[in-house]
Amino acid sequence: MGCACQGPNPRTPAEIAGRRVTVVGAGRSGRAAAALAARAGAEVTLAEAHPGAVSEAQHRDLTAQGIELSVGPHTSDDFAGAQVVVLSPGIAQKNIAPFLPHRGRVQVISELELALAWVREPIIAVTGTNGKTTTVSLIDHILRCSGVECFTGGNIGTPLSEYVLSGRDKDVVVLEVSSFQLQHTWSLQPRVAVWLNFSVNHLDHHQDLEEYRRAKRSLFAGQGPGDTALIHASLWPEVQDGELTQAETVIFDREHGFELPQLPGAHNSANMEAAYLACARWGVSAQAARQGMQSYEPHPHRLQQAGEKNGVLFVNDSKATTVHAMQAALCSLDRPIHLLAGGRYKGGDLQEVVDLLRQRVRSVTLFGESREIFTQAWGGVVPMDWRPTLEEAVAHAAGLARSGEVVLLSPGTASFDLFPGYAARGEAFVRAVTELTGGGQ
Repeated sequence: MGCACQGPNPRTPAEIAGRRVTVVGAGRSGRAAAALAARAGAEVTLAEAHPGAVSEAQHRDLTAQGIELSVGPHTSDDFAGAQVVVLSPGIAQKNIAPFLPHRGRVQVISELELALAWVREPIIAVTGTNGKTTTVSLIDHILRCSGVECFTGGNIGTPLSEYVLSGRDKDVVVLEVSSFQLQHTWSLQPRVAVWLNFSVNHLDHHQDLEEYRRAKRSLFAGQGPGDTALIHASLWPEVQDGELTQAETVIFDREHGFELPQLPGAHNSANMEAAYLACARWGVSAQAARQGMQSYEPHPHRLQQAGEKNGVLFVNDSKATTVHAMQAALCSLDRPIHLLAGGRYKGGDLQEVVDLLRQRVRSVTLFGESREIFTQAWGGVVPMDWRPTLEEAVAHAAGLARSGEVVLLSPGTASFDLFPGYAARGEAFVRAVTELTGGGQ
């Protein structure tokens, strides 16, 4: 029998030349990884399980780069002779394990690990169950306002492989890093590493909670004494044993009292604190960070105001794909709430939300999958109903809401029962609200 090995290989661009590489997943990250490996001289197959995921134009472009495209359910042929397998974000190794070669050594790495071999700029890397995108975009905004040029991407926006292919040269690389990526990344050595929080999530991907925790902790493995590890106060038990990192460790919460109306809630104050402390390594003062934050515009689908009618506010928090994120949203609003929840359940303790429901929520309207899971946990706590689609759920909740209240989409689940991603779910919510309100206030 062969070995599907994990480890930091290849570590340099030269080591990829001449190798047989299979990239799994033909989304933006996968296509960029395949292009990068092909440019380095590898023999590349790009394997995409879902027919229709690659357009004809993309197919032609891949062929022009000498990349072989395999579309359809994965088979052993996709990995025949492969020496390196590159996983796109979100693709679990367990899903391809049956097809890996039985002879020889196969290195399974992330797209991030592949691209890191070309990166020489200092890196700020941010992980956490929730708040990664907000914190990363805050860091990007503050640095730019302070005259520091940065590339921002990774798990959001532009893949690191795409940045490498562009040939651009920035002062700092700012990365959002997921547990999926960290599981197969060994060469990451962040100048500043940020861990925002930790709660139950992705148990549909990870074997168990401990595997998820190990992936998060690995963010700090490559750091040295000259680096900085920013750890939220809630994670203090993670650093008590002294084994997390060799870097200077800074425990943070909300010491500087950063607040923005467009980023409500204590969790966002902590995200702003983390962003400032990360930027401080580049000479940014608290005053400069505060000034920069004033012009910050949040990303959509994160407590985004979608409309208002007859005094009822509609808020899109589709990015809340975990129970912990839902809790943060419920704590952030100062109006009585009509909650829209449901979707593909990823784990988490719904019982922890019961007290918040009693205190802040007037009704819950469920939609899509996981109806039984939610009703079992919350039945009898607040009035509950279920609708098969999000649009029907919006209309139902709007009919219950009164002036001074809010209809909040904060699902606490993944979106893949009804939508291709949380952004599509949020956009559907906004469309439903626009139709309901006539696009006005």
